[in-house]
Amino acid sequence: MTLYYDRFDTPIGPLTVAADATGLRHILFAQNRHDAKGREQWRHDPAAVAEPRRQLLDYLHGRRRGFDLALAPVGTEFQLQVWHALAEIPFGGTWSYRQLAQRIGRPTATRAVGAANGRNPLPIVLPCHRVIGNDGTLTGFGGGLPTKAALLRLEGIGNDGARVGDLFG
Repeated sequence: MTLYYDRFDTPIGPLTVAADATGLRHILFAQNRHDAKGREQWRHDPAAVAEPRRQLLDYLHGRRRGFDLALAPVGTEFQLQVWHALAEIPFGGTWSYRQLAQRIGRPTATRAVGAANGRNPLPIVLPCHRVIGNDGTLTGFGGGLPTKAALLRLEGIGNDGARVGDLFG
C-alpha cells in the first residue's frame, strides 16, 4: 500500500503527514518514540495531503480548535478504542490516564491505556497531548514533553494541567 506524504515546518518543529485514499494514517514529529513502518513505500506528494497540512497549520497558529479529516489509523481493537476516546477530549481540556481508562470501560487498564496512547499514530488530531498524569503532571509524549507543553499552552493549559485563560478570546 502506498502512502502519500509531505513534511513541512510548523511552530512546534517539522511535521510529516501521510495518508492514503481512506484517510490520514500518520502524523510524525521530527523525532518520534515509535516510527511508522513501511516508509520506504511512501511517495512524496504534497497535494495528496494538502488538507491535513492546512488544518494542522491552522490549529498550530491558533486559527482552529478541531479537525475535519478522514482518519484511518491502524492498530489493535484496544488501541482503536483508546484513540477513538482521545477524540472526545475537548479543546482546552485534559483527562488523566485513569479517566481515559474509565471512559473506555476499562478502569483497571491504566497502564495499557498509557501504552496505547503512546502508540497513537495521529497525535494532535487525536489529542493524546491532552492526557496527563493523575496528579496533573505532564507525562510522556511521542513528540517530547516540550512539544506536549507547547500544544497545551496553545490551548490555554499550563504545565500543571490547569486552564490559564482562553488564548483565542
